Amino acid sequence: MNFSVKPVLTGERSLLRPFTEDDATRIAEIIEDPEVIRFTFEPSTVLTEERLRSWYASRNAQTDRLDLAVTDRATAELVGEVVLYEWDPDARSCSFRTLVGPRGRGRGLGTEATRLIVGYGFEQLGLNRIQLELFSDNHRARRVYEKVGFVEEGVRRQALVRGEDLLDETVMAVLAQDWAVHRGHPDIAAVSSTVR
Repeated sequence: MNFSVKPVLTGERSLLRPFTEDDATRIAEIIEDPEVIRFTFEPSTVLTEERLRSWYASRNAQTDRLDLAVTDRATAELVGEVVLYEWDPDARSCSFRTLVGPRGRGRGLGTEATRLIVGYGFEQLGLNRIQLELFSDNHRARRVYEKVGFVEEGVRRQALVRGEDLLDETVMAVLAQDWAVHRGHPDIAAVSSTVR
């Protein structure tokens, strides 16, 4: 298995598609958002549009990771990205990250996009484990991950630096065996198992 196939994944609200070089302009706008800056990049990171254009133009050539643009299906507007990366073929695992700009928040796009790519990872790529790390105070992202079935595995205390602050990092993961039960809807699976 590798990540050379760059699929289009369609949900009710969102559509995930391969990136194009032209997406760099919209991504440049998204990453100016204070929340994206706080939870995604080191404060000293300088991302010029030229650098972003080069980065996103090269995403489809990568065989060891899958970067997909998150778009609003109703308008085709690019609102963020989802990424499977740090692939470990022996453990059949990889890491996951996402960022969604302000125009994509609060409408379920991030949750659906996460569910789509994680489902693809398990059901099409045969992954066994998908993990992520997040700032422990990133409550919005944590709610999304929990809704999709990620479970907290631990906290790395004071593992991240932001300015003068040392912040905790939470590690979460979802396994193929869990996904087989809930398919990204652990709340529904829990209710249906208690009804029996």
